[in-house]
Amino acid sequence: MVLLRPVGALNNGLALRPAMGWLHWERFLCNTDCDSDPDSCISERLFMQMADVMVTDGWKDAGYQYVCIDDCWSSLRRDARGRLQADPKRFPGGIKKLAQYVHSKGLKLGLYADVGEKTCAGYPGSLGHYETDAQTFADWGVDLLKFDGCNMNWTLLGEGYSNMSKALNNTGREILFSCEWPFYEWPFQQPNYTAIRETCNQWRNFADVTDAWSSVKSILAWTAAHQEVIAPMAGPGGWNDPDMLVIGNFGLSHDQQESQMALWAIMAAPLLMSNDLRNICPRSKQLLQNTRIIDISQDALGQQGALTAKVEGFEVWERRLSNYRLAVAVLNKMEIGGPREFSVTAAPGWAICNPLCNVTQILPQYKELGVTSSKSNLGVLVNPSGTALVIFTPPSGTKRTHQLLSQGGGKPPKRLTL
Repeated sequence: MVLLRPVGALNNGLALRPAMGWLHWERFLCNTDCDSDPDSCISERLFMQMADVMVTDGWKDAGYQYVCIDDCWSSLRRDARGRLQADPKRFPGGIKKLAQYVHSKGLKLGLYADVGEKTCAGYPGSLGHYETDAQTFADWGVDLLKFDGCNMNWTLLGEGYSNMSKALNNTGREILFSCEWPFYEWPFQQPNYTAIRETCNQWRNFADVTDAWSSVKSILAWTAAHQEVIAPMAGPGGWNDPDMLVIGNFGLSHDQQESQMALWAIMAAPLLMSNDLRNICPRSKQLLQNTRIIDISQDALGQQGALTAKVEGFEVWERRLSNYRLAVAVLNKMEIGGPREFSVTAAPGWAICNPLCNVTQILPQYKELGVTSSKSNLGVLVNPSGTALVIFTPPSGTKRTHQLLSQGGGKPPKRLTL
């Protein structure tokens, strides 16, 4: 299927599906002490090792392609020509050589910079150097730029992000542009998402994720509260970014890891892991490489899902998929007791299944649940803070299915309380 970029998207031909890869920040932070912690410090060694593992351990084959450097990679000073430069001790080969190494593995390199005078960690920012930095990144072979918003007057964010976007395009190199513009503007006013979509390939809206279920819940709550504003803006060429996947770290139970993976797929979010791929538990690895969940994330229709119902302590999130299908994630909000049953016919999206649908369960384990009618009592068991992920497939091409899935012109459905 050919993907068409919606009108108003950043015209660089990139991010036709949500980006997939690995980003260092949540797991490795700004660790620059390579003398006492050589395995976890921000250095070329770390990123070369992650690139190696992404190839040997199946991550590349699963669709993960970006190896992304976050803050704290650069020297504290620009060079004599005013260009950014990598810290010479931690990146002795420089970013260009690292990019060549990553490219030799069939992967892409992401890099971090900031729209303001300094980065969030106090390294040189790009303010006043947008054209120089864009050309430097292109010369180095960078494939993705994460552009933060620290140390910048919020009223100038739009101008700064627009200028860098244009500078990147003018280099002639394809560089996916990852922005934090709306996150820094929301405290003052509702951002102009039309302008953001014309400028960026993906954009952060809310606070940084941490390795905690409370953090994941807060991101979901913010997204649901603002979904009528942000969800219609997502599509091929530009995506809402709820931040990194923290699956495989320390703070989430396995059920909670399944919830993050399922709901990030429903939200059509970039899948950028922040973990240690060199040492990850087999269950977390299997979850992150689950091709059926990744297929939902990368679905060709390219529409972001939304919270559609709250039902007796469950949240129902639904996403329209290609070929008239519907992905449904049922999150058990209870954090006490045991598994609870949810009737699939209670999902608002079941309306497409009149008179019947084939139901496929993806999580917590794959099951073909068979053809089910609206009179069925078919239920799925959902653990506390866990998520059941299912797909409804109605008889192909039925007129009723087409009409129901076409209602709303791509806007998220209103939240319902049943």
